[in-house]
Amino acid sequence: MKKILSILLVAALAMSTLAGCSGKKEEAPAPAPEQSEAPAEAPAEAEAPAETEAPAVGATITVAAIETAYGSKMWEDVCAAFTEETGINVELITDKNLEDVIGPSMQAGDYPDVIHLATGREKALTETFIKDQNIVDITDVLSMTVPGESAKVGDKIAGGFTETSLTNPYGDGKTYLAPMFYSPCGLFYNAGLMEEKGWTVPTTWDEMWELGDKAKAEGISLFTYPTTGYFDAFFYALMYSVGGAEFFDKATNYEEGIWDSEEAKTCFDIVAKLASYTEPTTPAQANDQDFTKNQQLVLDNKALFMPNGTWIVGEMAEAPRADGFKWGMTALPAVEAGGDGYSYTWFEQAWIPGGAEHQDEAKQFIAFLYSDKACELFAGAVNADGEPAPAIQPVLGIADTLEGDNQMFYAIYDNGAKAAMGNFAAYDSGVVGVSNREVWFDPVNSLVSGNMTEEQWIDGIKAVNDQMRENLIQ
Repeated sequence: MKKILSILLVAALAMSTLAGCSGKKEEAPAPAPEQSEAPAEAPAEAEAPAETEAPAVGATITVAAIETAYGSKMWEDVCAAFTEETGINVELITDKNLEDVIGPSMQAGDYPDVIHLATGREKALTETFIKDQNIVDITDVLSMTVPGESAKVGDKIAGGFTETSLTNPYGDGKTYLAPMFYSPCGLFYNAGLMEEKGWTVPTTWDEMWELGDKAKAEGISLFTYPTTGYFDAFFYALMYSVGGAEFFDKATNYEEGIWDSEEAKTCFDIVAKLASYTEPTTPAQANDQDFTKNQQLVLDNKALFMPNGTWIVGEMAEAPRADGFKWGMTALPAVEAGGDGYSYTWFEQAWIPGGAEHQDEAKQFIAFLYSDKACELFAGAVNADGEPAPAIQPVLGIADTLEGDNQMFYAIYDNGAKAAMGNFAAYDSGVVGVSNREVWFDPVNSLVSGNMTEEQWIDGIKAVNDQMRENLIQ
């Protein structure tokens, strides 16, 4: 479907005037009326950096952001700071099920100006925009000066984040999605249990299977996962570990015959064997409603490892846990001794839909997301229970400011792990008829339950690989 998305702006027109950031859409007032002059706090036009547009007088943009474990208050605070800096008002929409909230009215043709919604979600809304080529080129934002600062956006963002298919999905050298809230991903575990048992964290898959047998003898499963969606970061890191960047690039671009290679067979064999070590209740709970029950398995010492990201600490902050529980995190094991272990760097994305009305102001908002002020507000986020849930922007030097568990998590690349980035290339799913998640990751549930064999899983991948390659979006 082309350009199906819009925001519930019609409902907003019936509400009161917006002077800055609002709460959720259903509580949001209408845009502020046009003003004859800019607010006093807005920077004078003559002083505006050459790389940015002067704020539109009285302009109001709409920002739609997914509410995750980080909570929504940080977005309210950042929007307010943006308005104070630029004079541009923000009408904010946040919801845990953002797709459901904004979806029903999007067919009217009204679009938000900025959407913060990552790829890899079950409803694949962002992927739909990518495949429909309905996302604005924001390469020029990288050369813009951050509002209120002298630094350029591109000079603040850490290396590599605007050079991956997650931000440059068409391979045309242009950036369409802004990297947000990065998190090293890996296998999370109870370090306290490992210490109590005298078990060593595996550095190879052979060591992992040996530990799985020890744990099984004590009634503990080796593995669980929140949902099959978490296998994206897992599988990407695995591909890097098995065959390096060359194999990863060939596989994620659906090269002919790639899934018959020895590297591919190694990846498939590892996942299939891991399925046999997975806690049996996992598939039944691997959905967007019950996924925390699978995460709880690790906190209760019923499973040793699970793939996840650093947000897990805030997400499970109030959950009960075994005595002596301590968070631990490790990269995926190497295939053989002396090999490289990889940790996938997962990050969210913000983007401007093609139908956005205020694209210049939207670009200023995205530039502001990398300001010191915004980074500070994001890093100071608290969840709905008042617990710290820092959202870390991918800017240079930010890891030096972290403490506690996050300092340990973000130091994973300082402790020998290598970083993996990127994902499957975008293709026309309307022609192929299936998503990457449906083909590669969702079958893991059936592998665990025994309803699918490894060979059936591989055959399903091979059946659509050529179609995906033939329908790549260029």
